Amino acid sequence: MNKIYFDNAATTEISEKVIAEMMKAMKVNYGNPSSTHSHGRNSKAILELSRKNIAEKFNVNPKEIIFTSGGTESNNMIIKTVVIAQNIERIISTKIEHKAVLNSIESIAKERGTTILFLDVDEYGVPNKQQLIEYLENSDEKTLVSLMHINNETGTMIDLEEFGKICKSNNALFHSDTVQTIGHYNIELDKINIDFMTCSAHKFHGPKGVGFAYIKNGQTVKPLIEGGAQERGYRGGTESIHNIVGLKTAIDISYENLENDSKKVKELKDHFIKTVMERIPETKINGKHNINESSYAILNLCLPINSDKKTILNFKLDLAGISCSSGSACQSGSSQPSHVLSEMLSEDDMKKISLRFSFSKFNTIKEVDYVVEFLKNFVEEN
Repeated sequence: MNKIYFDNAATTEISEKVIAEMMKAMKVNYGNPSSTHSHGRNSKAILELSRKNIAEKFNVNPKEIIFTSGGTESNNMIIKTVVIAQNIERIISTKIEHKAVLNSIESIAKERGTTILFLDVDEYGVPNKQQLIEYLENSDEKTLVSLMHINNETGTMIDLEEFGKICKSNNALFHSDTVQTIGHYNIELDKINIDFMTCSAHKFHGPKGVGFAYIKNGQTVKPLIEGGAQERGYRGGTESIHNIVGLKTAIDISYENLENDSKKVKELKDHFIKTVMERIPETKINGKHNINESSYAILNLCLPINSDKKTILNFKLDLAGISCSSGSACQSGSSQPSHVLSEMLSEDDMKKISLRFSFSKFNTIKEVDYVVEFLKNFVEEN
């Protein structure tokens, strides 16, 4: 058995076509898009065509797409600068957001004295909608609500349309970290109320170091990275044309093949659940796992193994050529338990080992069976 990669929520294998298009751009379109000569104009044309192509996928105006280095920068830019630009008095979020969101909220709140309110989440990681309604209806403070669409550790998905309606009806701005969504789900932004969202190309077989921020027309932000007038003044620095071409190509491929690829990946996840429950019946699923309330690509399992076996399990997984995760890649190396699972699981389940398996179109049923058999043997031995 070759090495098995089940950590696609952390990053994905780059598609061959993406690599080819990026190589072409690096070789031919190396001009600075801010230059007025022909080399610059050619790069500028590619830049704006890529922006237009991406905008069309989400039914938005191209000027609402701002290229960045990825989800972390996009989340930082939106949260930190919207608070300043629009005099936000209060931020409502949850404690299970990605650290790029949580740390940004805490940082800007400390700097500006902004109030932070955290919604409760249930045992599946779903934010309390009634609590959000009460917070919004009982105050006229200018509010930014930040709730991720798909949780990167558990795969639990919220109803963007429903939360968007709640925010709009109460005059609150709505930001969603959609890093685990873009490239995997259709989002028609002209039909839902969302003011800001974020994207990272490497989550759907594109390159690392590039993504975008969606900023709804009429919303005001400030540049996080200052310099030139690139990206309509929102993001200084020479645009990385080859990376943007890679982003655009990865989005094209993802949405051209979305139905078939998502069906295949869902079948892998369903087979994993069915098989692991048969082979290790004491296993629990962390978060939602049905198709309408969970990512088809992410599965988080609580195994019937004490957490003191975590080090040896990680060692044996690596020895067996299996790549998966115990949480967000951004917390790799931390001795602290997952901040997401800590909000969701019981004390007894937090004493057990939880693992995240995340799948892509490049995975197979054979790989799933191999991993489940490995886990079964480890449980029996320990």
